[in-house]
Amino acid sequence: MKDLFDKIRDNRGPIGMHAKESHGYFTFPKLEGDISPRMIFRGKERLNWSLNNYLGLANHPEVRKADADSAAQYGFAAPMGARMMSGNSDLHEQLEKELSDFVHKEDTILCNFGYQAMVSAIDCLVDRHDVIVYDAESHACILDGVRLHMGKRYVYKHNDIADCEKQLERATKLAETTGGSILLITEGVFGMRGDQGRLKEITELKKKYRFRLFVDDAHGIGTMGAKGGGTGEEQNCQDGIDIYFGTFAKSFALIGGFISSEKQIVEYLRYNMRSQIFAKSLPLPLVVGALKRLELMRNKPELKENLWKITHALQDGLKKAGFEIGVTNSPVTPVFMNGSIPEATNLIYDLRENFNIFCSMVVYPVVPKGMIILRLIPTAVHTMPDVTYTIDAFSKIVGKLRSGQYMAEKIASF
Repeated sequence: MKDLFDKIRDNRGPIGMHAKESHGYFTFPKLEGDISPRMIFRGKERLNWSLNNYLGLANHPEVRKADADSAAQYGFAAPMGARMMSGNSDLHEQLEKELSDFVHKEDTILCNFGYQAMVSAIDCLVDRHDVIVYDAESHACILDGVRLHMGKRYVYKHNDIADCEKQLERATKLAETTGGSILLITEGVFGMRGDQGRLKEITELKKKYRFRLFVDDAHGIGTMGAKGGGTGEEQNCQDGIDIYFGTFAKSFALIGGFISSEKQIVEYLRYNMRSQIFAKSLPLPLVVGALKRLELMRNKPELKENLWKITHALQDGLKKAGFEIGVTNSPVTPVFMNGSIPEATNLIYDLRENFNIFCSMVVYPVVPKGMIILRLIPTAVHTMPDVTYTIDAFSKIVGKLRSGQYMAEKIASF
């Protein structure tokens, strides 16, 4: 028998094992100053491509005023208690109504945290007789929700419709024996590689199979679709999405999330979703802030237009410069390179210290060994000079990478 703490000390986890060397720089970095394309990291201003502030709302003057005024009026304690017991308000219900209209669904439930909401919703919707089918590259919140499922689950190859159908066939056979149902879960926009989920084709499978579709559109709400209503709107299949999830942590530049569906389904979630029944209500300043952000999304289309202007310039420029950005068809912009973890850390150090560019690095175990992804998140408040400078800097660092200048023994050379 082993002591729990001894076990933890012996196995810090695949990322935690590097905590001593990486903490404060590669992990848990501190970005200071106003949320914007230029922020302070370790005392120096950096061009920042690592914030999901897609529409630039974090520092919009109307948003800052709404946030400040509502905090002064209500404080962050109100309403006190869980929604079901004592924490409901007209403003919560107004936000739910406006979100329902925005994503073309009958009703909506507000959620305190996006990650928590997805995990809890999956747990609430299915029982041990039901079958889950899900995309292999689903976000961790989906994977954690699926882990809670006491029944069977089948995973299909990422965005592979043929394999998705194969898993639906298996799920159908099993559900017929258990008397259960099928829930298919995927994403509107996959946050790592930036490709859209093949929602239109998945909804077409409903003609052959009986299932309900749950879409996590965290990166799609506000960025995709003619009016920013999400990836279902973009692909003209919103009606085929049975349960729609959006977060406030990306385009809204806030915290919280929501789930929209048919009125009876939302009512069921409202009375059975444990993470909301037993948690304090979303504070009123966050509700008022979300209402203001939603108002700007609806009334200022230039925000999304400028986001896509910057996105196209960045992605087209990277491709023209010879970079591999995969199959992204969203603002998420991954830049794929080949190299070891030591090379990746040296590259990022060079990028931050000598080029003053801050972006996220993704390496093993998140991606296969030998792969480096630098993930750029363009926003409506980046500029064309930001794009030009970044592409030029990337061209220089990739040259160093290919020539071996980032090998561990050569780190002192730059």
